[in-house]
Amino acid sequence: MADERATAAKRNGKARGGRAGLLLRLLLLAILVWFGGFIAFVLTQPGAAPPVATDAVVVLTGGPGRIARGVDVLRAGLARRLLVSGVNRSVRPDELVGAAEIPPDLFACCVDLGFKAETTRSNAEEVADWVVENGFRSVRLVTAGYHIPRAEAELRARLPADVALLSDGVGAGLPLVAMLLEYAKFEVAWLRLRVRPA
Repeated sequence: MADERATAAKRNGKARGGRAGLLLRLLLLAILVWFGGFIAFVLTQPGAAPPVATDAVVVLTGGPGRIARGVDVLRAGLARRLLVSGVNRSVRPDELVGAAEIPPDLFACCVDLGFKAETTRSNAEEVADWVVENGFRSVRLVTAGYHIPRAEAELRARLPADVALLSDGVGAGLPLVAMLLEYAKFEVAWLRLRVRPA
């Protein structure tokens, strides 16, 4: 009887140890997959898009070189109109024109400022509304290379399916911790959009 109890206890212990070992292996696999994804995220950041014409160009504020890239696209005749999304409400248009060195005649004819957006998600909403309102069929998205995956995911979820999107990444180095944070934000946005599309 005592032997039977000891054997049963051994079997139960092995079963618990087997389950714990399996859970540990699954956790390690998940961590490896996540870090593999992060390495791919860092190594495959989109750069400058080729000189392809689109109906419009949109710039998401928040880093150096973005507005200048959008203005260069306009000047080169690669887009008819520019939206700068996420402009701080305290910024006056003439301040932006001066700071970004936008020629006043170009600003007057072809540049719109969006003051509603405060997050990448609200950038996507502001841009999608503007694209639909103007009837654009193609749009160039300008933001930092590391920001493109999340911005593109949010925007694709809101744009009409027949609107072509061209991503144009501006180089911007980030410390490793900030890059990890951006990757985590991208993962959360990607999962949220799979569960509940915009």
